Amino acid sequence: MNSNNKYQAVIGLEIHIQLNTKSKIFSRDSAEYNILPNTNINEISLGYPGTLPMLNHRVVKNAVMLGVATHSKINKYNAFARKNYFYPDMPKGYQITQFKTPICYEGFIIIKDENNNDKKIHIERIHIEEDSGKSIHKKNNSYIDLNRAGVPLLEIVTKPELRSGNEAAEFLSQIRRLVRYLGISTGDMEKGNLRCDANISVKLKNSNKLGTRTEIKNINSFSNTKKAVNYEIKRQITEIENNNKIIQETLNFDAETGKTIVMRTKEGENDYRYFPEPDIPPLIISDEFVEKIKKSLPLLPTQLFIKYKKLGLNNYDASIIIEDKDIADYFEKIISHTNNYKSAANWLMGNIKSYLNKNLMSINDFKIPAINIAELINMIDNNIVSHSVASKRLFPLMIKNPLKNPVEIAKQNDLVQKNDKNQIIEAVKMIVDKFPEKIYEYKNGKTSLIGFFMGEIMKKTELNVSAKTVSEILKKYLNNI
Repeated sequence: MNSNNKYQAVIGLEIHIQLNTKSKIFSRDSAEYNILPNTNINEISLGYPGTLPMLNHRVVKNAVMLGVATHSKINKYNAFARKNYFYPDMPKGYQITQFKTPICYEGFIIIKDENNNDKKIHIERIHIEEDSGKSIHKKNNSYIDLNRAGVPLLEIVTKPELRSGNEAAEFLSQIRRLVRYLGISTGDMEKGNLRCDANISVKLKNSNKLGTRTEIKNINSFSNTKKAVNYEIKRQITEIENNNKIIQETLNFDAETGKTIVMRTKEGENDYRYFPEPDIPPLIISDEFVEKIKKSLPLLPTQLFIKYKKLGLNNYDASIIIEDKDIADYFEKIISHTNNYKSAANWLMGNIKSYLNKNLMSINDFKIPAINIAELINMIDNNIVSHSVASKRLFPLMIKNPLKNPVEIAKQNDLVQKNDKNQIIEAVKMIVDKFPEKIYEYKNGKTSLIGFFMGEIMKKTELNVSAKTVSEILKKYLNNI
């Protein structure tokens, strides 16, 4: 029996989401920290004695938004606590967080498991806390930058229900997409706006006895999440198979070697000596406040997916569009001006995406207004221009003149279809009569030759007409010869 089939991984994530508020969580100084070190600080950031923190209510709103979006229960009574530990970039000697009363609890997110089936991952809690500063280590000295101290965070703690690195990365990806849709964080892992710790143990598949847990700290990308978790699972299985004891450790993941490295060994659970924060009064959240937030939420990815399926899009197109909020926003603007939803998806996933990829641009850099793309689609549907002309000639001209109406561009460049039937009939006769052998084959049942004739007509006559009109006239002519 394969050793991997004997065991089951048990994985829980702790995800820190840095909120994009203008000011810090308990003080008025700016939350911008990627600037000259120790610029955005004040007495509260520095932990001066006698200073009093004041809660940023935007943080509360963002937390409730995330709670509602993750189907969580909202705590009506919230208290803050001091998490006591010493580290140079935590000047107060403690972190203000939530302990016994997280603002959100008992939520869930649905992900795709290894077999592409829906799987519900439960969220134990979401709580509010402040970020620390940064320690910067050079060759001969270490420095402290406190710009980040006091930047607001939301921490999500999952139940240990994930079973692989793929599932962990999928859950993390869903969280990033969600916070971007809500507009509460950029979710950029590379910039530290989204940080992940993974707790991993391995047990026998049919056993309820959990193995010893290790923790991988500060994983900084989706691919590294997948690699780090999968490596640690394999490492623990190997240790168990070799009759070695798993040691409770805190680990780092080395992306270059693809291996986990021991940071420190844990003798037991950390004792942070939590006690109530005396300087912040309890936060009471009303039902009216929660209801107001529920009504203000935008359509979220799962809701958009259902909507696009009802509009006739296939799973692939719907999934690609909802993956990026900016793409979804642009698509929404297109379909507010046209009813041809499938064509809108095709243009977005085809010509537009190809242009963006070629020029290393995002949809926000795309200059053509969505209403003009909708107008282009409507022009094709109304036989004003052919799809071929729209794609190969009109669209490039629209890129050069993004704010100009596509109908005007088509008229000025003689791209409007001319549906003079007499002209089309003459062109059809001229081309078809050059292929008597093909006519004979067609008349004897090889009807697939209609495509050959269509290609020759459109290629050699340069008729700026509807392919549908040409096809109708061609079939009538062939059938009457």
